[in-house]
Amino acid sequence: MTAPIYDRVALIGLGLIASSMGHAMKAGGLAGTITGHAKTPATRAAALELGFCDAVFETAAEAVKDADLVVLAVPVGVMGEVAAEIAPHLKAGATVTDVGSVKQAVIDAVAPHIPKGVNFIPGHPLAGTEHSGPRSGFAELFRNRWCLLIPGDAPPEGVARLRSLWEAMGANVDEMDAVHHDLVLAVVSHTPHLIAYTMVGVADHMRRVSENEVIKYSASGFRDFTRIAASDPTMWRDVFLTNKEATLDILGRFTEELFMLQRAIRMGDGQQLFDYFTRTRAIRRGIIEAGQDTAAPDFGRSKAEPAA
Repeated sequence: MTAPIYDRVALIGLGLIASSMGHAMKAGGLAGTITGHAKTPATRAAALELGFCDAVFETAAEAVKDADLVVLAVPVGVMGEVAAEIAPHLKAGATVTDVGSVKQAVIDAVAPHIPKGVNFIPGHPLAGTEHSGPRSGFAELFRNRWCLLIPGDAPPEGVARLRSLWEAMGANVDEMDAVHHDLVLAVVSHTPHLIAYTMVGVADHMRRVSENEVIKYSASGFRDFTRIAASDPTMWRDVFLTNKEATLDILGRFTEELFMLQRAIRMGDGQQLFDYFTRTRAIRRGIIEAGQDTAAPDFGRSKAEPAA
């Protein structure tokens, strides 16, 4: 077993991502001790029962004591509040990171609270399932997925150490600035989720289609929408409120494309539709070739992913 990359890691928030990190670090011997904090006693008890935390605490301040790495795995909307709570208790030389889906808003909320001598390196693992909570985590979640780091002014050695942790958990790591991150994620994640929520909402309001029929025929594309729309509502509420500009920009572009397709359908322009679908089909092939999904009809899920 390899030597720990961090002697003590504190996980603040114990949902899918944090629990998967805990499992992965335990499996690889990447952390000497893992502490955790969650608001509810049930979640804290689950973390101990499942074994991905060695100790759990009622407050985040207690959990971060003497930690070399602190991972903020709470909703984006409360990142600043949590950072303010833990700031006086952070160890000199420690690194604080996060796993939020938005980066500029997190930096704006968290960075002012980080004391001198502590490194803040925002991060975002592009991994997840529609399930949430500590019992949904598994060690293989990050395998061959991307984790994006926002180094900012952090010392290179601190960034390299955090990178090595993510790589040891199976992730591919890239670095970019916060503004670019938020624009890219608005395209590949945020707007698709909003569209999925909208499509499921449309089905919910279609009085001509009964609930039984929606479920009965969901083996078609609608099933993909429902899987995406099953994601944690608190997290996605905060994502859209904190990445407003980029999401609205991409939604505007989406609307323009939709109007173009509406016109092609209305005018019976089969060639334009065929050409458009041919171009977009190539994107799917590229994702499969990049190893970020599979052509198998299981939505590319890891076999280790727990069932609903």
